[in-house]
Amino acid sequence: MFNSILLMGNNVFGKICFAPNKLYKNRNLLHVLMTERWQRERKREHYYRQAKKEGYRSRAAYKLKQINKKYNIIKKGDVVVDLGAAPGGWSQVAKEAVDDGFVFGVDLEEIEPVEGVEFVRGDLTKKDVVENISSIVKKADVVISDLSPNISGTYSVDHARSVYLSEAALSFAEKILKRNGSFVVKIFEGDLFKDYFEKVKNRFDYVKTYRPGATRKSSSEVYIIGKRFKGL
Repeated sequence: MFNSILLMGNNVFGKICFAPNKLYKNRNLLHVLMTERWQRERKREHYYRQAKKEGYRSRAAYKLKQINKKYNIIKKGDVVVDLGAAPGGWSQVAKEAVDDGFVFGVDLEEIEPVEGVEFVRGDLTKKDVVENISSIVKKADVVISDLSPNISGTYSVDHARSVYLSEAALSFAEKILKRNGSFVVKIFEGDLFKDYFEKVKNRFDYVKTYRPGATRKSSSEVYIIGKRFKGL
């Protein structure tokens, strides 16, 4: 008896048949095939090409540009903490917006230097990492998070992981934001979204969801915008 996996994107991508005891090998193959397709589609995509042209490290830079244009989150002179900062596109945009302000980025991955931005490598879910950042930054005007889980291909799992990271981002923001500070966080839509959104509403006077135009049509991600942090 053989099982099969149907690889789905905007269209049917293909079919792989495998024996149950070979499942682990085919999961790796599935990941490789999905990654290769994503890379091909990205190179054809407008914002990817625009980022290359304008010197941004990722197409995601335009998401933050669009968020900031609509909601005026980051201002000149602000202190901004960028969570999930690799490869540095959001930090580049944040630094442009703060001008002579301060941008601090954190990620599990190493990040090539960005002029005027300080980076640290670490896991935001670890207490010692949070304490280290807090000792450097003290208080921030804005916390932005483009944290994303490793995609498993199982939506319920990916959604739960996204919410977990969003919870970590909110917990961090509560510790470091100044009163009336702002918060931007990416999250995948799903059955846990509503409860998380309510938590953000309890901590900020103004809360909205927003899907930037630079977001891929096939993506389930949205951004929650929180302004005027109430404090703890």
